Amino acid sequence: MAKKKNDQPKIYKEHASIDQRITDTLRENYMPYAMSVIVSRAIPEIDGFKPSHRKLLYTMYKMGLLNGNRTKSANIVGATMKLNPHGDSAIYETMVRLTRGNEALLTPFIDSKGNFGKVYSRDMAYAAPRYTEAKLDAFCGELFRDIDADAVDFADNYDGTQKEPVLLPTTFPNILVSANTGIAVGMASSFCGFNLEETCRTAIEYIKNPAHDLLSTLPAPDFTTGGELIYDEREMRAIYETGRGSFKVRAKWELLRKENLIEVTELPYTTTIEAVIDKVAELVKAGKIREIADIRDETDLSGLKIAIDLKRGADADKLMAKLMKMTPLMDSFSCNFNVLIGGMPRVLGVRAVLEEWTAWRTECVRRRVFFDLTKKKEKLHLLHGLAKILLDIDKAIRIIRETEEDAEVIPNLMIGFGIDQLQAEYIADIRLRNINKEYILKRTQETEALEKEIGRLGEIVKSDAKIRGIIIKELEQIIKKYPAPRRTRLVTAEAVSVFDEEEHIEDYPVLLFLTREGYFKKITPQSWRMSQEHKLKEGDAVCWQAEATNKAEIIFLTTAHQAYKARLSDFDDSKASVLGDYLPQKLGMDEGEAPVYALLPGDYKGNMVIVFQNGKSARFSLESFETKTNRRRLTGAYSDKSPAVAFFHPVDEQTELTLFSTANRALTFRAGMLDIKASRATQGVQAMVLRGKHTITRAVRMEDAGLTDNGRYRCRAIPSIGALLSEEDLPDKQMTLD
Repeated sequence: MAKKKNDQPKIYKEHASIDQRITDTLRENYMPYAMSVIVSRAIPEIDGFKPSHRKLLYTMYKMGLLNGNRTKSANIVGATMKLNPHGDSAIYETMVRLTRGNEALLTPFIDSKGNFGKVYSRDMAYAAPRYTEAKLDAFCGELFRDIDADAVDFADNYDGTQKEPVLLPTTFPNILVSANTGIAVGMASSFCGFNLEETCRTAIEYIKNPAHDLLSTLPAPDFTTGGELIYDEREMRAIYETGRGSFKVRAKWELLRKENLIEVTELPYTTTIEAVIDKVAELVKAGKIREIADIRDETDLSGLKIAIDLKRGADADKLMAKLMKMTPLMDSFSCNFNVLIGGMPRVLGVRAVLEEWTAWRTECVRRRVFFDLTKKKEKLHLLHGLAKILLDIDKAIRIIRETEEDAEVIPNLMIGFGIDQLQAEYIADIRLRNINKEYILKRTQETEALEKEIGRLGEIVKSDAKIRGIIIKELEQIIKKYPAPRRTRLVTAEAVSVFDEEEHIEDYPVLLFLTREGYFKKITPQSWRMSQEHKLKEGDAVCWQAEATNKAEIIFLTTAHQAYKARLSDFDDSKASVLGDYLPQKLGMDEGEAPVYALLPGDYKGNMVIVFQNGKSARFSLESFETKTNRRRLTGAYSDKSPAVAFFHPVDEQTELTLFSTANRALTFRAGMLDIKASRATQGVQAMVLRGKHTITRAVRMEDAGLTDNGRYRCRAIPSIGALLSEEDLPDKQMTLD
């Protein structure tokens, strides 16, 4: 079949590129995304919820799950997608965290049935939504008490088919009670949880007296996982005032002496069982902890439990002090009270949060009272109309019966009794059985009570003091109705035994060996006496050796002019028959970097001399290697202007050093001739004068030089050209110590 003329293949042209400034691109594309994440996802608002939480809870409320029976979680997730179009898995994850079963919140909002995982377990996965069931917890009555009384604004959902609340009118400061974290674009939020009873009590006292000392009623945060909070009043006050800071929480444990077993039953909120066990196992494998025979997870339906079997003779207190420092059994919680106020993110202290919540809650209650006032005014208006027909019920019946058209009933009643349309419609809708004096009298008798109630509500709407009195009563009811004992115990910093690594390091004499290829061995004298034959790679040789004790520090200088500080206790005891630790790997050196010298700094009071290829020598104090912080790597350990030929430590004023040059000259001088420089990166001063392209080939202590006449090469001052090597001292005839 022949193609028609217009049946030509279509040709698609590529869109022409448009030049645009990168700032304009970011403004038009990235900034809307950033604002959406900040405002609509990651940062909670003053009601304590992110949009995802609010949409889920409101959907469950509209499904009748506050007072009804549980339903499958899959039903809830599906219904929530009408408000939150971010996928079922994201909605279910949000739901899991709000459940009683997950134990993430001090006041869970969802009464759950089934496996919802645990906040303190990384591997205990929650079941699929088709297997679990949920409903709103009775506590959610405090979230939705005023939801249908115009207490908060409503807005369209994403497709405009439904209305949803902008905020939930919580009757308590949920922003402080519910732990909440979120990461937005360029900012984050991290709220720790506070005890419900303490928070409500603090809100009451703050409303009564804005200068109230918050710490007296709200001493510290509280967590579902319990543990012990290391309490520092100054630190806590800073967090309360600024909204930023951190504090430490440690695990709770007990020793079962008969079983020689430690049971950990509470963990810091920020860690998990698996993280603790993995870290302990790593330390045991590395030989840093030797007191543990076994560690296992014994968590069951009764709650969290980590069992640690001890070796015979192990000191449980010292072991746990060590574990607190080296594992997540003690962890920090960082606070960043970033909250959306009027659509703008603000970092607020606890006092400022209470101020904002009180102002917002005051407006919610005012709107609720005004809503009730309006309803009662409308009812009073109808009752006033009903009172008028009391004067002549027969007339009302006659008007209705004699009216020929249904549409004329309301107008005729309005004319007959002098009432408005609303009143006439109310009267017309009264059932026939209720058209009697008794019924009408009972209704009209409500008028006096309604007028008094309307007057009372009108006064409340105008008075902030009365509204705040209502807020206080509601908070007192919550304290009475929902008792919440504190879970996290407070311990003062002074009562916490701090692990001192120095005290726990076993001290004993050791022999140290460093090879040219970068292998390091720490050998005990007993092991050295048994075997003194080193195992070395082909072509390798020991270039440095010393005696020390296991607690001593050591510094390695490298080809990259860096210094690596370590403790000898960081290295395992070795034997001469093994290669030893490969330092570039052990110390995390850069690629191509290798150690060239090692020294024992001791108390950092001595001096060191470095001889360079260009004939210069530098002398500086070891204090330049001393650091207040526990830094492991120091850049600029020595000068990089010329290659280093030799390093000498320790040295004193009388130490004599001998330099050899390519000109077959030697020079011996005292270290005291070199001025001590403050900087370890000093280039030094010229010790041996070199002419042409001659360089220093080696430098040794005078007693190791192997010269026949040391006096021939000794100089009175530097710089000096040195003396020509005698025939006996020439390199091909010179005796060596090898």
